[in-house]
Amino acid sequence: MVVLVDDDGAPIGVHDKSTVHGESTPRHLAFSCHIVDADGRLLVTRRALGKLTWPGVWTNAVCGHPHPGESLEDAVRRRAAFELGIDVDEIVCVLPEFGYVARDASGIQENEYCPVFTARAVSSLDPNPDEVAEFRWTTPSALVAAVGAAPWAFSPWLVEHLAELAPHLTRAGAEVGAHV
Repeated sequence: MVVLVDDDGAPIGVHDKSTVHGESTPRHLAFSCHIVDADGRLLVTRRALGKLTWPGVWTNAVCGHPHPGESLEDAVRRRAAFELGIDVDEIVCVLPEFGYVARDASGIQENEYCPVFTARAVSSLDPNPDEVAEFRWTTPSALVAAVGAAPWAFSPWLVEHLAELAPHLTRAGAEVGAHV
């Protein structure tokens, strides 16, 4: 189940996740999380080719939907463990009002109220191949350059929130380059 929300992110109901994403998707609650490691590197992942939406595109470390009644921070921990086999701490909501609407090549629409978080990795990665095709540790400046050169290769939510995210990555321990 996903939490349906109004334009301000207030819960207004729930819906079955398996049927919520389609040609006309109701606004629902989600999250994105950027993970940094002890060296200040930023994790990016490439979505598995079997994913329903945006298969094979590069994106932030982890994203998902909280269960009804689940805190966003607990959802970040749950999805990080499930998708990446990783434990995280220092979870901070850095863009609480972010939301987006986008349509992928298959015609499926995303319509998400999607707060953006940062977190610190406290264990090694063991990615779930049903969720993650590849991963890379990088720097914010290298990510900004890659998104600028080939935005089509990245998730629309990452492309849309990356510039606003940069100052928060500095506080999360990553070094932001001059491109931001």
